[in-house]
Amino acid sequence: MLSFPFTRRHALALALTAAVALPAVAQDQPKRGGTLVIGSTQVPRHLNGGVQSGVATAVPSTQIFASPLRFDDKWNPQPYLAETWKLADDGKSLTLNLRKNAVFHDGKPVTSADVAFSIMAIKANHPFQTMLAPVEKVDTPDPYTAIVRMSVPHPAIVLAMSPALCPIMPKHIYGDGQDLKNHPRNGTDVVGSGPFRVTEFKPSQRIVLERFDKFFLPNKPYLDKVILSITPDAASLILGLERGDIQMLPFVTLPTDLKRLAADKNVTLTPKGYEGIGPLNWLAFNTAKKPLNDVNVRKAIAHAIDKNFIAKALMGGFAVPADGPIVATSPFAVTDVVKYPLDLKKAGEMLDAAGYKAGAGGERFKLTIDYLPGQDDQQKNVAEYIRGQLKKVGITVEVRASADFPSWAKRLATHDFDLSMDLVFNWGDPVIGVARTYLSTNIKPIIWTNTQSYNNPKVDELLNTAGGILDPVKRKAYYATFQKIVTDELPIDFINVVPYHTVTSKKVGNVPMTIWGPMSPYDEVYIK
Repeated sequence: MLSFPFTRRHALALALTAAVALPAVAQDQPKRGGTLVIGSTQVPRHLNGGVQSGVATAVPSTQIFASPLRFDDKWNPQPYLAETWKLADDGKSLTLNLRKNAVFHDGKPVTSADVAFSIMAIKANHPFQTMLAPVEKVDTPDPYTAIVRMSVPHPAIVLAMSPALCPIMPKHIYGDGQDLKNHPRNGTDVVGSGPFRVTEFKPSQRIVLERFDKFFLPNKPYLDKVILSITPDAASLILGLERGDIQMLPFVTLPTDLKRLAADKNVTLTPKGYEGIGPLNWLAFNTAKKPLNDVNVRKAIAHAIDKNFIAKALMGGFAVPADGPIVATSPFAVTDVVKYPLDLKKAGEMLDAAGYKAGAGGERFKLTIDYLPGQDDQQKNVAEYIRGQLKKVGITVEVRASADFPSWAKRLATHDFDLSMDLVFNWGDPVIGVARTYLSTNIKPIIWTNTQSYNNPKVDELLNTAGGILDPVKRKAYYATFQKIVTDELPIDFINVVPYHTVTSKKVGNVPMTIWGPMSPYDEVYIK
């Protein structure tokens, strides 16, 4: 796949077309200056997305560190640190031709040595081990050419060059031999080459980012400052937005908040910008434990759950049901999957046939259900609903609360659970965010691996083969078979797509709505 930025001829043609089709009313022109205050409940451990996944780190990291490529809202790669790039015909090398005017915040030039260092450092330290697994080395024939060499074809490598996944770190700072995951410069005097530089970092309070005047894209960024205002109290963030103290709230899901904000004439809501993230809310089964090792029991449970009720009633109509492991907005999603419409009678019959007949008082067996804390609308409320539904078919369920995220994560990592709600991202390409949940080689005592203990050699083969197919049509066919098998064997019951919305003041222009949305650089965002 060969991608180049527009030539001067293309740009001229585009300009002429735009001139002919100019609207009668002049559009807002981006202007420089102003401060964007973003509200967040997420507390980052540090600011380096190269060694840490998740929203808390990604939002600031993508402002501080530039990546080789960025993506538009149609899944197309765009130039960023790399002006041009080429994935070899055999899919085993990606050549990045870097800009010659990019510098880090300390004034040192960004070179191929920094790209090579960063890619190998991310491979060694990032939790998404499949993302760069085939990468063997990065050649640097000159200061502005980096060639990523891979052992096998790896089409996901292009998406892996995204801002949230591949921040380019300064080798002269991070290449000092210290442990990158705990490097002191991840949170103090952080140096990147992105549109904004860090001037203040108080993890549980705020992050202040100021315009980097030597940013490599001319006349960008537009904003003077980006401030992340951090508090665990989501209600106070909503009030701050309504007062005008906050201009942007990403990752909003609570139906009551969304309804309230939708009625506010001073703000705008959009669900766009989360297609790459691919957030799924699901019910995980521990398939290593009785009775959940029986696929018919898992199917009976699925038939007892009304996903439409969850999406419409519990989530206020803002969510849509999910039917498979790949979110519907992904190019690899298919509709030919096994579905489980609400059918309590069928659920009871399936449990009878599986040998779990109702005993005294109508009870068949007992289960526990856990949920990710801090996401009541997506997690706790759904767990409570499922408890009530399963009681109707003779399954007694105890809803177990966890004191905090580490407590819940430990239960899943140690496989000390029966059922658990979970909220997991696809991360754009199945190699990056999907395969980790289903590969038998990824059954590990770590959160967001194959904690369901699901084991199917055919699924392993499909996922491993699909990850190396360059032809997108052939690749999708492998993922289609995978989706059919996984929805039939049901290690997970997919409940809904998480209804993330970005809420902004109407004074905010160029709201980030690429496939990475709030985890994109804000160099084009401006205050009207």
